Amino acid sequence: MEFSLLNDEPVAGPAEDLLGTGRAARELAKLLHDSRGATPFTLAVDAGWGMGKSSLMRLVDAELRTREGVHTVWYNAWTSTGADALEGLIKSVLMRFDRRVLRRALHRVSEQRALIGALRAALTLVSGPLGVAALVDRLWRDLSVDARSRNAMRDALRDLTAEWADSTPYETRRMLVVFIDDLDRCSEETVLAVCEAVKVYLDVPGLAFVIGCDRSALGPSGLLRDLSPAGSAFMEKIFQTSYRVPVPGVDGVKEYVGHCAERSGIQDLLGESLVELIADRSSRNPRRVKRIINGFGLECALNPVWQPFGSEAVIRILLLQQLYPDFYRTLLARDGADVHAAREFLRYRTARRVLSQPFARPPEDAWTTTVSCLTAYDFGAPALAQPEDWGTLLAQLEAYLPTGFPELALDQNFVRLIEELMGLAELDDLVVQLQQGAPPLAETRPEVPSVPGTVGTPRTAAPYAGMQVLWIDDHPERNDVFVGRLESQGAKVWIATDRDRAEHVLGVTRIDLLISDVQRGLDRDAGLTDLQGWRERERYEGPAVFFTSRITPNREARALELGAVVATNGETLARCVDLAYEQADRQA
Repeated sequence: MEFSLLNDEPVAGPAEDLLGTGRAARELAKLLHDSRGATPFTLAVDAGWGMGKSSLMRLVDAELRTREGVHTVWYNAWTSTGADALEGLIKSVLMRFDRRVLRRALHRVSEQRALIGALRAALTLVSGPLGVAALVDRLWRDLSVDARSRNAMRDALRDLTAEWADSTPYETRRMLVVFIDDLDRCSEETVLAVCEAVKVYLDVPGLAFVIGCDRSALGPSGLLRDLSPAGSAFMEKIFQTSYRVPVPGVDGVKEYVGHCAERSGIQDLLGESLVELIADRSSRNPRRVKRIINGFGLECALNPVWQPFGSEAVIRILLLQQLYPDFYRTLLARDGADVHAAREFLRYRTARRVLSQPFARPPEDAWTTTVSCLTAYDFGAPALAQPEDWGTLLAQLEAYLPTGFPELALDQNFVRLIEELMGLAELDDLVVQLQQGAPPLAETRPEVPSVPGTVGTPRTAAPYAGMQVLWIDDHPERNDVFVGRLESQGAKVWIATDRDRAEHVLGVTRIDLLISDVQRGLDRDAGLTDLQGWRERERYEGPAVFFTSRITPNREARALELGAVVATNGETLARCVDLAYEQADRQA
C-alpha cells in the first residue's frame, strides 16, 4: 500500500474546503464588503491552535477578490520580529497602492522636507522611473527619518489611502482588506508592533483588518501578561468585533478524517469505528487529525518493527500510541501483571461488570474471568453468599491496576479498539516484539533531557559532580541511557540487581539518591518492600524514586507513605535528580 504525507497548509480555495468552512467565509466576505463605509475597523478571527483560522481567512480572501472595488493583502506576522513588524506591515499595505498614487504621495512628502536632500529625492523621482517596491522604500525612509516626521506618518497615510480609495472607476470607494495571520505565535514585542501599526498609523478610512489569532493567548494570562494597565487598555481597542471559529461537528470531522485517510492512502485500514475514534480523540482539531494520519504513514513506511505484522494490527497499535499514550506505555511495561495490559484491561472490564451488579447472576464465562482477575492479584474469589462485599472487593482490585483503567472502561471507543486488537491472532507476538525490541519512532521510553531538570541549580559541564546514586533494577540494561547520562554529568551511579547488593552499597558509602524499580521477578512490590525495611531500620533515609512505566493507586499511596516519588518518564526523573542534588548540596 502506498502512503503519502498530508501538508499542513491552509486551504487555498473552495475545492479544498473539506469542513464546510465556505459558508462562514462567504458571510464574512459579504459583511466586510457591505461595511466598506464603516472603515477603519478590525475583525478578529478567533480560534485555538489548528482549528482552521488560516483556512477560513484564505477562503474569505478568495471571496473578496471576486468583488468589485475590494482589494486584499496578506501579512504573516510570524515572519517579522519586533519593530521590523511595524515597518513590514505598513510597507505591505503601501505595496497594494497604485504607482501613480505613491509617486504623488512621495512628491508631497519631499516638498515638506528641507532643502537639497528633499529636492534631490524629488528630482530622482522625476528623472527616473521607479518600481512600486522602490517607491515604497523611499516613501518609508522619508516618513520615518526622525521623530517629528514620524509623527506625521498617519496623516500622510490617511491622505494616500483616501486618494487611492477615491481613484476608482466604480461608483463606490475602493477598500483594502489586510489579513494578518499567526499573531498569537509572535513575541510580545512583535504583537505590540503590529498592533501599533494597525491602531496608530493605519487606522484610516479605506482600510479594514482581519487578524487571525487566539484571543486568549493575547490576554492578560497569555503573551501580554506583563502589560501595564494602559497597555492592556490599548489592546482592548484593537478589535471592534470577533468571530469565534466553531468546533467542527462530529459528522463533519468524521468525513474530514475519511478524506485525509483517502488522500494519504490508508483509507482501507480505517473502519467506521476507527474513524470515529480519531475524530473524537483529536478533539475535532483538523491539524491534529493530519498529524495522526501522517504518523501512521511514517511509522509504517520507516519503522522495521512493524514489517512482520499485518496492517490491521499496526494501525490499531499506532492509534493506541498516539491517542492513548499512557496506556501504550503500560502495554510496553513488563512488570506488575501476568498478562500484557490489553488482555489485563479486558479481564478487568469483565470483573468490573460482574462486581458492579452483585445481585445479578453472572454468566459462567464472566464469573470465571472475574475469579481469574482477582486471584491474579492475590484476592480471593467473591463469595456468592455475600454480594454486598463485592463493591469493596472491586475498589481493592482497582488499587492494584493501572491508574487509568476505571476511566478507560467508560470510554466506548477505547473499549472497542482493545476488543478489535484482541481479536487479532498476531497481537501477542506484536506486543512481545514491542516490549523486547527497539521503541517506535515516536519515542515511548522516558527520555532524559540533554540538560536534566529545571530546578535552579547552575549548570556546568558536570552539574552532578560528587553526587552518589544507587540504582536498583533486576534488568539494569533497560536504564543504560539514563545511567550513562548521569555519569557523564558527574554523578557516581552504583548498580544493584537485588536487595543484598543494594544493602551492601548502602553499608559502605553515602547515597544521595535511591532510584528503584518496583517489581522484581514475581514479586510485584519488591522495591516498595525493600525501601520500607530500610526506612524502618534507618539504613536509608534520603530521597527515593520508583522509576516504572506502570503506575497504580496502590504504588502511589505506598510510595507517598515512604516519602518517595513515582516517576514514569525521564523529565520527572530529571527533576527528582535535581532536587536530590540540591538537598545533598545544602546538607554538605
